[in-house]
Amino acid sequence: MVTQSALTATPVVGAGKSVGPRDSKGYKAFTWFNGSFLVVLCGFMLYPFVTVLAQSFSSAGAVKAGLVNVVPIGFNVDTYKVVIANDLFWTSYRNTVVYTLVGTTIAMILTTLLAFVLARKNLRGRNFLIGIAVFTMFFNGGLIPNYVLIQTLGLKNTMWAVVLPGAISVFNLLVMKSFFENMAQELEEAAQIDGLGWWGIFRRIVLPLSKAVLATMILFYSVAIWNDWFAAFLYIDRQELFPVTLYLRNMIAGASSTASQGAAAAGSSKEAISANIQAVTMILTIIPILCIYPFVQRYFVSGIMLGSVKG
Repeated sequence: MVTQSALTATPVVGAGKSVGPRDSKGYKAFTWFNGSFLVVLCGFMLYPFVTVLAQSFSSAGAVKAGLVNVVPIGFNVDTYKVVIANDLFWTSYRNTVVYTLVGTTIAMILTTLLAFVLARKNLRGRNFLIGIAVFTMFFNGGLIPNYVLIQTLGLKNTMWAVVLPGAISVFNLLVMKSFFENMAQELEEAAQIDGLGWWGIFRRIVLPLSKAVLATMILFYSVAIWNDWFAAFLYIDRQELFPVTLYLRNMIAGASSTASQGAAAAGSSKEAISANIQAVTMILTIIPILCIYPFVQRYFVSGIMLGSVKG
């Protein structure tokens, strides 16, 4: 016997086709509006990048006059030739790759180990150690003491002056600590019953379950090290050790003799090159990040949310 509630539970339209929430006009209107809004939002976010790309391939006069929008005017690749023709540019690029790989590796090892230790709620002095870490977010010794420290330690004009001072980001440390705290304690207890020590738990249980937050932290550290030029500006005097960001910064500022020599070799004035050199340098700097980001983007949101929300 079919009850009245059973008949009304699944509305039937036409030839036995049920109508669900996804078939309603309100849902279709919301989907269309949401999709249109996201397309427009993506356009706004892509517009600056497209404009910079167009300026990098435009003539210096068009860039100076502010005529370039999203399409290059007076197609020009002379600035690209000037920037990449010198061997020092590729040396600087290699330095940046090395600094990024070594710095990210060191930062991830230190941050992951410290976050795992601080996530142990039965650790003696845990709150004191967390307080010290948080204190450094708001207070530091200052520029001159840091310079004196680097020089005294003999790190000046070495790679370690770039990669060691920022090896642990307190923000990344706290996010990763929160992620470890939210992991099921039953997993660790079961591993201890099976005879695993803390190192075994960390290596065989915690790390395999932390791919999202690890990928996110790798992205954060690698982007920060790749874009950093100020540390090298302070602690490195030898051009062959410059990262690419400092090399290109010197070209923009007119402080690099390489830029002047390259401009003369290209048959154009330094002023003409400086008109669109900023766009060229930005494009050359962000290309590797654009290539890497799609592979870790899917971990980004989940890594941040799992590591920052308590529950």
